[in-house]
Amino acid sequence: MNLVIVESPAKARTIEKFLGQDFKVESSFGHVRDLPKSDLGIDVEHDFEPRYIIPTKAKKQVALLKKIAAKADKIILATDEDREGEAIAWHLLAALGLEKTKKEIARIVFHEITAKAILEALKHPRAIEQNLVDAQQARRVLDRLVGYKLSPMLWKKVSRGLSAGRVQSVAVRLVVERERERENFKKQEYWDLIAKLQTIKDQGQEIFEAKLIKINDKVLDKFAVPDQKSAQKIVDDLTGAAWKVEAVEKKETKRNAYPPFTTSTLQQSAARKLGFSAKRTMMLAQQLYEGADINGDRTGLITYMRTDSLNLSQDAVAEAASFIKSNFGEKYLETKVFKTKAKGAQEAHEAIRPTDPKRTPEAIAGHLDQAQLKLYRLIWQRFMASQMAPAIFDATIVDVSANNHIFRANGITKKFDGFTKVYSLKTEETILPELKTGEPLNLIELKPDQHFTEPPARYSEATLVKALEQHGIGRPSTYAPTLSTIQYRGYVERDEQKKFKPSQMGIIVNDLLVEHFPKIVDINFTAQMEKNLDKIAEDKIEWVPVIREFYGPFEANLKEKMDELKKTDFKRDEPTDKVCPECGKPIVIKLGRFGKFYACTGFPECKHTEKILEKIDMKCPKCVEGEVIVKRTRTKKTFYGCSRYPKCDYASWTNPKIKTDVAEPRP
Repeated sequence: MNLVIVESPAKARTIEKFLGQDFKVESSFGHVRDLPKSDLGIDVEHDFEPRYIIPTKAKKQVALLKKIAAKADKIILATDEDREGEAIAWHLLAALGLEKTKKEIARIVFHEITAKAILEALKHPRAIEQNLVDAQQARRVLDRLVGYKLSPMLWKKVSRGLSAGRVQSVAVRLVVERERERENFKKQEYWDLIAKLQTIKDQGQEIFEAKLIKINDKVLDKFAVPDQKSAQKIVDDLTGAAWKVEAVEKKETKRNAYPPFTTSTLQQSAARKLGFSAKRTMMLAQQLYEGADINGDRTGLITYMRTDSLNLSQDAVAEAASFIKSNFGEKYLETKVFKTKAKGAQEAHEAIRPTDPKRTPEAIAGHLDQAQLKLYRLIWQRFMASQMAPAIFDATIVDVSANNHIFRANGITKKFDGFTKVYSLKTEETILPELKTGEPLNLIELKPDQHFTEPPARYSEATLVKALEQHGIGRPSTYAPTLSTIQYRGYVERDEQKKFKPSQMGIIVNDLLVEHFPKIVDINFTAQMEKNLDKIAEDKIEWVPVIREFYGPFEANLKEKMDELKKTDFKRDEPTDKVCPECGKPIVIKLGRFGKFYACTGFPECKHTEKILEKIDMKCPKCVEGEVIVKRTRTKKTFYGCSRYPKCDYASWTNPKIKTDVAEPRP
């Protein structure tokens, strides 16, 4: 009997369908060994040797796997193909006592959970790649050293329950710095001049608009018309002017298809198009990867979803080409090879794609829930589009003269839909009338249009993932957990548009780390550490020297700062005019892990505390007696409710002052 071990039960069920009676497929339910939670678990004096234990939750499954493995002739470790999967396979050897066994041990990897891929993988077993294990182990040790050494300092100097992390702290820094850019931003006024025009021959027909771009052959920059007075002067100068077509330029433009998805681009597109969080996107992608029963055939629907590569297998490209020719026609086909631009990308991996292009979203709609289907459709469309011809547009540029002023109108029409037949773009057609050089025009209206520069936008989940990737921080498996952690810890919050803004606690912790532990939150340093982890995975350097080089200066700096920093430097109580109802002593505002709260100055003898109601200066629209206050769910999601709850159960996900809504079911 051959024992195949994978991480998840769903994956085990799918693979078992492909193998005969000689195979038994079991799940490890994830990691079977980890560092202890109760202490550091790393011997810093002896080459940072990790002390692994079998977590309580894994002991029962480990015991079962040991029992089955004892009866097996061959053990096949079929965990995921990335560093994490390689490490799980390595830990399984130790946890099951297989390191010294005489049984045959094989490690297999595959990009997709299909019969063809699994059977092919079984033909090409290999040994565990220790360099991949070392890279994962180095990341785990690094994160444990930072977390376990820095977090107690934050507890002592700021507030209990806080944590610091190598990647999460950089993510918080990005959010804090963006917020400060917004706070320091000074808006600047500027004006556009928009002419509404019409051909004389087509009076009563379609009006088109043109924008002022030149005066006296000088191209105008954004702030060339700085105020209303300047704008009105131009209007006055053009009073009674003759308007005519100065030039007409027509050209064909192409829009190429996007490449297939990587982990980060999938998370970004799912956030923008579907409103999914990174965490939800990865959960749904995992389900699609592990498979579904389609007409009695259980198989994986997409390839492995933790990848930063744009590679595609030749088989996948050929299958896509066949489908495109059969369903859309030869003119829609244009097979392409994409080059990965992500820093440190794993080129051996594939991009995220459907395992079978013929399995259209419509064909499997009845076998997936609504969210799974939405994500599958997005992945299928993006992959198919990547192998299709460009969309072709006819672009028209018309320059219109009036005295010494030039106005420009742009028109665009779609000539050939190409890849947009399956993957839509936000490209609106603007149709201009047929115009000829020298043709006179009627001015319908010359309108000054006031604008103000906008501050840089707050990060959304999509743009924060993109920023982390562009800086070379984190890897496909870390984006979603990082975003979840910084929200769970209360370092960032969501605004009305679901964008990230730092909490007061997030700002305090970030400023402390930036000032006193600059390397921990330094973007370039963190990116370089990621490169070092990649070099370990590529077997170019060893992991212990990398950790040693980091830990020496880090530990020395930590000892110095623990003595130097004062708690009052970061956490000052704010006085109030309130009095404690229990002991009569003054009430102050304190800052805790989850924000500000009222507390008695008689602590620890008096433990009285009160929540601070965050009001929006609006009466409850349901009961009229209470105030609408800002509340948060257990997962830190913001909603608005009545201060008289539970007497009044008004609740809304949206701010009722900004958008009128009806009372909704309580979140």
